[in-house]
This record gives sequence, C-alpha cells and structure tokens, in this order.
Amino acid sequence: MTDTNQSTSTNTLQHMHKVLTSESQAIESLIGLCSEQEAVINTVVSAIVEQCGEGKAGRLVLCGVGKAGIIAHKLSATFASTGTPSFFLHPTEARHGDLGMVQETDIVLALSNSGSSEELTSILPAIKRIGAQIFAISGNNESPLVSHADHALDIGKIAEACPLGLAPSTSTTAMLALGDALALTVQHKRAFKAEDYARYHPGGALGRKLMTCSEAMRQREQVAVVTKTTAVQEALKAITKKRAGSAIIIDNTDTVVGIFTDGDLRRALSENADASATLASPLEDYATIPCKSICGDDLLQSALHICSEYKINELPVTDKNKKLIGMLDLQDLADRGFSL
Repeated sequence: MTDTNQSTSTNTLQHMHKVLTSESQAIESLIGLCSEQEAVINTVVSAIVEQCGEGKAGRLVLCGVGKAGIIAHKLSATFASTGTPSFFLHPTEARHGDLGMVQETDIVLALSNSGSSEELTSILPAIKRIGAQIFAISGNNESPLVSHADHALDIGKIAEACPLGLAPSTSTTAMLALGDALALTVQHKRAFKAEDYARYHPGGALGRKLMTCSEAMRQREQVAVVTKTTAVQEALKAITKKRAGSAIIIDNTDTVVGIFTDGDLRRALSENADASATLASPLEDYATIPCKSICGDDLLQSALHICSEYKINELPVTDKNKKLIGMLDLQDLADRGFSL
C-alpha cells in the first residue's frame, strides 16, 4: 500500500472513531441527565404504565418529523412489542385528519432536538384540546415543544457528529437510547414476561422460540388416549389410528399418569418370550408410569429442553390441574421447521 493510500485509510478510520466517540459520549452523558430528571422520569413511566396497556383505555402516540420522526417510529414499535399499545403519528398527516386517531386517554410522546419543528409544534394546541397528555424528548428546554408539554425529558445540548454540524446523528442516537431506556423500563414495571412477549411475535424464528406448548401441540382429539388397564394390543391400534408414536395414559379424572411408547413395546417383547401374552397384558405392566409432562402455558423451549434431557420424542401437555389437553411430538415440530 502506498503512503497516500495508508494516509487515506488512517484518516477514514480516525473519522469513524471520532463519530463513534461523539455518539457514545452523548449516550454516556444521558446517565447523569437521567439522575437529574429522576422525578420527571418516574412521572412519565408511571403515567404510561397506568394509562396505556392491556385493559387500559390509552395508547402511546409517538410523533416527530425528519430523522427524529424515524426514531419515533422505531420507538413506537418497541413500545408496542413490549406491552404498551402504540402507534406513530406523522405531524403533517395529523394536520390533515389523522389527528382523529388521538383520543383523550392517550399520551403523546413527541421527539424533536430543537423543539421548534413547525410541523410538530403546530399540532400541539389541537392535541391539548383533545385532552391527551403531551410528553417530550428534546434538546432545548426553552423550545415551543417543551412549553406545550406536560412533562419533558432533556437529552442535553448536543453537537452533531456530522462534519458540518448539521445532519441529525448524535442527537438522534441520544433520542433512541433514551427512548429505548424509557420503553424497557416501562416493560420492567409491567413485569412483562417472555410469555407475554410471545403473543406479539408469532412469526419466524423468534415466534417459534417464544411459542407456548398449547400453541404447538397436537390437540386432544389427535392423541391416542388410553387407561392403565387397556391391553397393549388395543393401545397399538389407538396409536396407529392417531398416527402417533405413543399413547397417553389417563385415570378416571382425565389426569395424566403415564405414557406408552414404541420403546416400551420393544422392551416388553424382548423381556417376554410369549408375544401374545404381552399383547394381551394391561399397559400398566409395561408403560412408563409416572411420566414427564408439561403445562400448556409453558414455553415450547422448556418442553424441548425436557425432551433433550430425557431423550424422549413425545411429551403430554396438560392444563394447570394436570388434565390432558394435548401432546407434543418432536417429528411434528421438525416438519414445521423448528430447530430441535
């Protein structure tokens, strides 16, 4: 590499470091700013938790223009996926009828570094008339946005990393970081669990990972169901009819007590020279009693862990009272694209 090329490469890397350092410093400074704004943060988080959520009347409306609008759009998606009903409202469209989506019980969270974007500030009086609360994230505490807001969070005076000092870069990074911290703190306050998260992510690998057992199982009517006194031969007929690899054994209260698998059958036949006698015997002589099972509300990942640990291919699924509701079959899951 020539000296000129080396110099160009070095300058490029130095500038990359400069930008990343600028943005990381802006995020680091937010830690101190949050401490200074503790009372406001507590108020904002509490209001979102109490007004916007499952069973609540309000939604969190994210609003902003330009690059701040893009950040607002992303934050709305983060809130929505973590238990806070939310949508993005574009200020320009709001001026032409979309403001009708906002209701009195909502909270509007508006983002603007300058706090003076005309498209945004012009709709604030109308939002006030509707009765919705206005929260702000801004870098200018003397701005029109902050003056209209019920509560405002400050990202501080930020110098953009852009060589011209113009393109939103460091400021939008700070908005994103503060907004993420706000969203995930609200999630924490809701005690929002992985099972709750799964409800909003049904598709793709993430959805499969967070699926519950009841969502992935064979339904009860697709399961070979027998009792301890059922003859082995009759159990085999039931297994064949249901195209399964096992039969689930229940008692007279529908509680799961055991399972009879092809492995149990092989062991029975190998231990008894009289095959006809084995086939006529009750299942309780050869079945796995008791057996592993899992609650339908548990995550599928928990079931897969049990199957892996105990080297089993079928797992009964029960309700909270241990009553049979279905069965997980690893072959079914493999056919549907699960990584087992």
